[in-house]
Amino acid sequence: MSLFYCLKSSVPALLLIATGCTRSEKIDRKALVQRHNVVVTAIDSLSSLTVGNGSFAFTVDATGLQTFPERYEKGISLGTQSEWGWHSFPDTAGYTLEETFKTFSSGEDQAAYAVQWKEPAHKRSAANYLRQNPHRLHLGTVGLKLMKADGRQARPDDIENISQTLDCWSGVITSRYTLQNKAVEVKTCCHHNLDIVGASIGSDLLKQGKIWVVIRFPYPTGNHTDSGCDWSQPERHKTRILRADSDIAVIHRTLDSTEYDVVVQWSGPAKLIMTELHEAALIPEGESGQFSFTCQFIPEYSGHTIPGFQETLKSSEKGWQAFWNSGGAVDFSACADERAHELERRMILSQYLIRAQCAGNYPPQETGLTFNSWFGKFHLEMHWWHMVHYALWGRIELLEKSLEWYAAVAPKAREIATRQGYDGLRWQKMTGPSGDESPSSVGAFLIWQQPHYIYFAELCYRHYHSEDILKKYAPLVFETAEFMASYARWDQKNNRYVLGPVLIPAQECFDPMTTVNPPLELAYWSWGLSTAQQWRIRMGMPAEPRWQKIIDNLSRPAGSDSLYWAAESAPDSYTNPVYTTDHPAVLGMFGMLPGVASLDTVMMKNTFHYIMKNWQWDETWGWDFPLAAMCAIRLGLPEDAMDALLMDVRTNKYLVNGHNYQDQRLRIYLPGNGGLLTAVAMMCAGYDGSTRANPGFPADHKNWNVRWEGLEKIP
Repeated sequence: MSLFYCLKSSVPALLLIATGCTRSEKIDRKALVQRHNVVVTAIDSLSSLTVGNGSFAFTVDATGLQTFPERYEKGISLGTQSEWGWHSFPDTAGYTLEETFKTFSSGEDQAAYAVQWKEPAHKRSAANYLRQNPHRLHLGTVGLKLMKADGRQARPDDIENISQTLDCWSGVITSRYTLQNKAVEVKTCCHHNLDIVGASIGSDLLKQGKIWVVIRFPYPTGNHTDSGCDWSQPERHKTRILRADSDIAVIHRTLDSTEYDVVVQWSGPAKLIMTELHEAALIPEGESGQFSFTCQFIPEYSGHTIPGFQETLKSSEKGWQAFWNSGGAVDFSACADERAHELERRMILSQYLIRAQCAGNYPPQETGLTFNSWFGKFHLEMHWWHMVHYALWGRIELLEKSLEWYAAVAPKAREIATRQGYDGLRWQKMTGPSGDESPSSVGAFLIWQQPHYIYFAELCYRHYHSEDILKKYAPLVFETAEFMASYARWDQKNNRYVLGPVLIPAQECFDPMTTVNPPLELAYWSWGLSTAQQWRIRMGMPAEPRWQKIIDNLSRPAGSDSLYWAAESAPDSYTNPVYTTDHPAVLGMFGMLPGVASLDTVMMKNTFHYIMKNWQWDETWGWDFPLAAMCAIRLGLPEDAMDALLMDVRTNKYLVNGHNYQDQRLRIYLPGNGGLLTAVAMMCAGYDGSTRANPGFPADHKNWNVRWEGLEKIP
C-alpha cells in the first residue's frame, strides 16, 4: 500500500512515499526549497535574479539592483515590468484592423483573417503597427551609482568578490561584493501585494557619499524582443518630480498618452533630485553606513505613503512562505539516481519564477515580466503551459485569477467568430489586456487555444465540485463549444467531420490552405466538446444534439505503417524533414490529453519512439520536452519520460537562476518551466485512470524514492 490521505487540520493532503505515511514523514518544505537557493559569484548576463509578486517583477544584476543594465541587455535583461504598464506609439495614420483582413476559402465558405501583409505598403504598415501596439513598458531602472576613491563611477569590472544569493523561501536577494576593498551588502525584495521593490544598503561607502540610488527612465523601443529600453529619444517623453519631501518623493512619467507615477520613500537623511532629463538620484546624506528605500510603480499617485523596507521585507517573507506551505511539494532527496537533484532544482526554481512573474490578472507573456517578447503580448495557446500546473499543485486560485480576463474580452472573441461566419467565441491568439487581435500569418489560423478555456474551467470544477463554479464558467464554456461545433466541417463524401482548412496546427510548419485533421486538434475537439456536454448534464440541461453528432462523427487521427501522422494531409510526416521540426504535437493527443476513443496505444507507442529517435530536437521549444514526457507516462514508459524531460538539448537548458534558455533571441521561456511542473505533477499523482504509484518514475525505489504531497491528477 503506497497511496494514503493524510490530514493536517481539516485540509486533506495527498502524500505518496514508498513505505507509508505518518505526520513525522511530512516533507520539510523549507529545507526542500532552500537547498536550491541560487548563488551567483560573477557578473554574468544570464545570471540575473528576479523578485516579484506575480503581477509585478524587478530583475537585478550582481549588485542587487539594476546598476549595469547595458551589460545584461543581450542576456536576461534587467526589467521592471507590471501587468498594467502598457504603451502605444501615436497612430498618426489611423490604422484599423480591417486593413489587415484577407479572405480565405474553406470549401464553399469564405472568411476574413487578420494577417501580416508584405504588400501593399499601407496594409503592411497597418499590420506591423497593430502587432507592435500596445507593447509592455519597462517602467524604469533602479540602480546604484558606485563611485571609486577618485570620484569616477565604477564599471562592472570594478566589482569584486561577488557573493549573491536568492533565498527562494523568502523571496529576498542578498548581494555582497567589494569595490576597492570596501564591502557592500544589498538586500532586495518585492512587496507581495503591491508593485513595490525595496532595498537596504550597508557599506562604509555610504558615509563617504560614494553610493547613490539612481532611477532612470527610457522611452519604449517597440521591438519584438528586447528590454524595451530606448535611451536615444529623450525628447519623446517627460519626467518630472511632483513632490520632494524629506523622506518621500513622487516622480511623474508621461509617454505620449501613457502616464504613471513612481513613489520613492526612504529612511534616514537623503534628498531626491533630477540629475538628467530622465534620471533622478536619491542621495543619502547621513553619517550612517546603512540606508534603505522602497519604490512603488503605480498608474496614479493618490497622496498615500508607502510601506518602508522592513514592512516590504516582512510582506515578501510572509507571502513566499505562505506560497511554499500551500499546495503540493515533491521531495527527491531520497533518490539515488544522479538526475534527481537536477530535476528537483528545476522544479523548485520553476515554481519560484512562475509565481514571481505569472500569477496576475492576465495571461502572462512567454518571457513573463522580465523582458519583452512578441512586444510583451501574451499568446493564449501558451496559457495552458504557463498555468495548468497551478491546478495540479493545489494552487487553483492562481489559475483562476487570469480566467476573469476571458470574460472581459469575450465580446472581441465573439467579433472574430462572427466575422468569419462561426458561432460562439473564437479566442484570440496573440493579444494584450484589451483583447484586441494582433495580425499574424500564423496566429490567425491556430485553433488549439480554443478548448483551453474549457480545460481551465474543468480543472476548477474538479477542484471545488461546486455548482457555483458551474454557474460561473458555464456561459463561456458553452460559447467556446459553440465555436468548436461550428468550426468542424461536414465531409459529405466520407460521412465525418473534419478540421481544416484553413488551419495551422500547434506544429506551426504547415500550410493553412492544405492542412486537414492534425491529431492534437482532433483529440482536443473531441475532449472539449465532450466536456462541455458533461457540463450541460451536470447543470441539469439536456445534451446538445449537434455537439454529440460531432463527437460521434469526428475524424480519427490518421496514420500508416504503425505511425500517427502530424496531419491527415501530411502522409509524408516522417520522410519530409520539414515535418520533423518545431513542436512534436502529435504526442499531445496522448500526453496533454487522454487521447480519443479510437486511439491505438501500440501505434502511439511506435510514434513516440520514432519521434524520440528521429526528431530535430534542436529545433524545438522548451515545453516540447514535458510534452514528450507526459506522452511517455500515459504509455507506461517511465524511463523514457525521464529521458525526455531531462534531454540534453539547448532548448531544454535550465540556467543557474532556473530559467529555460532557448537561444540568443529568447534567453528565457516560461512555458518550459510551467510545462516541467505539469509533467512532474503527472509523474507523481498520475492521470485519470492511472493506478500505479508514481507512474512517471521507474519502479526502482532506491533510485527513485520520490515523496510527494498535495498534488492532483491531470485529466
